[in-house]
Amino acid sequence: MPEASGPLLASPPTHTDVLAAEGGALSGVENAINTVFEPISDGFSNLVFGELTIFGITFPWIVAWLVIAAVVFTVAFGFIQFRSVGLSVALLRGKYSRPDDPGEITHFQALSSAVSATVGLGNIAGVGVAVTVGGAGATFWMIVCGLLGMCTKFVECTLGVKYREIHEDGTVSGGPMQYLRKGIAERFPGSFGAGLGKVLAVLAAIMILFFGIAGGNMFQANQTFAQLRNVTGGEEGYLASDGAALIFGLVLAGLIGMVIIGGIKSIGAVTSKLVPTMGIVYVLACLIVIGVNITAVPAAFGEIIRGAFTPAAGFGGAIGVLIIGFQRAAFSNEAGLGSAPIAHSAVKTRHPVTEGFVALLEPFIDTVIVCTMTALTIVISRTDFWVNAQQQVINGGETPDGVTVTSEAFGTVLPWFPYVLTLAVALFAVSTIITWGYYGQRAWLFLFGKSRANEIIYNVIFCTCTVIGSVLTLTSVLNFADAVLFALALFNIIGLYLLLPVVKRELKSFREKLRTGEMAQVEEPTKVS
Repeated sequence: MPEASGPLLASPPTHTDVLAAEGGALSGVENAINTVFEPISDGFSNLVFGELTIFGITFPWIVAWLVIAAVVFTVAFGFIQFRSVGLSVALLRGKYSRPDDPGEITHFQALSSAVSATVGLGNIAGVGVAVTVGGAGATFWMIVCGLLGMCTKFVECTLGVKYREIHEDGTVSGGPMQYLRKGIAERFPGSFGAGLGKVLAVLAAIMILFFGIAGGNMFQANQTFAQLRNVTGGEEGYLASDGAALIFGLVLAGLIGMVIIGGIKSIGAVTSKLVPTMGIVYVLACLIVIGVNITAVPAAFGEIIRGAFTPAAGFGGAIGVLIIGFQRAAFSNEAGLGSAPIAHSAVKTRHPVTEGFVALLEPFIDTVIVCTMTALTIVISRTDFWVNAQQQVINGGETPDGVTVTSEAFGTVLPWFPYVLTLAVALFAVSTIITWGYYGQRAWLFLFGKSRANEIIYNVIFCTCTVIGSVLTLTSVLNFADAVLFALALFNIIGLYLLLPVVKRELKSFREKLRTGEMAQVEEPTKVS
């Protein structure tokens, strides 16, 4: 995703920028599309990312919507994310799983599939922006938001499994399309509940489909090629020719196609290996930088704590830093957006709440671990680039490229790491494309009906857009896709509030089975044709 969700960040000049400068033929096509789409994009983006002002600090209302929901759910479930870590890990390891449990993938594969869609450029570039604009103190509030978001994931992923549909061929359809439609109709019998649920479900499916094709696919392909082009010599490098982007797009589309055609089982098999490998390499690099500067760690933590409550005036005060931290965390871990339940719904389990427990680990991995490691690396390294960038922001200048802030920090200890970072960005992007390919497919089939023909049509469209994304940037389309994804949070969280009693019943039932040692087999979800 753009940064694993959120407004587009500043990035290095892409191959399309070069084509435009040289009067390339493709720039005319891109400009025409952007010209037509720009008014739509600007209008919708201004609505979704419209700002509120509190104590002189402005921030997108959608961030408040996400954070308030996380706080409400955390209180409603008695801070369950802090009391159930041991149980979550046990479930992740398969302690209560059985081979004949209904579903397609294991708890671990479901978690890795969902994490692959969130861990990405946002953890690298987004954090770089956060600690530049908000100072070190923004890290503290990112952690707080990540911890609160764990409970939102618990709620939405429990509902994802509760209302999933298992088809005759064994495949699973789940996510906000199902629990908004079926759950609300069940909670509020009658035409009102059925109508409201159906409207929310259709809107959710449209949002997911559009972002899956544009933001989760085209932008990722574009930025992956841009990073590879930059690291191989830029305008004078191996990938400077016009045809390089097309060839790259075709190869990438072929690889993506082979994975998504296999469905969630294939995606789970790939991401369960790719995501841990990427995460371990990246976190190890962070630990190396931190280890070399180990004596600076106490001071760095002190700066993070002090900056969270007594930030420099140039960062807009404590409320300003809090908002920056919350915004970057919400845009990174997707808690409340309704996307993750699509992957988690395919898990092998008879007890919906078990996947809620597993899913709550997702924001912890994405935000509390990966984002914090990135932030700590930047703060400890304290490069001249970062210090100058902060001063530039204070003076009203432009926010620098977040990837560069992070890359410079690694470069203080590992001069060659920018090349590894480029590979990491590429792998993060590929894993994001794969998972959002599945998310979009579920939305497509919900809207147009489940059939083999519809699956093939979607896969062809998705892979074609991978090629288009490699060649064209289509900035207005991608900005619109970001707004679409976060509009999904509006509909999804309304549903989560309405279905909160359902989650509480599921939790009570599961805890009773744990207490008595039953874990008796429950009735399988109704199979649908």
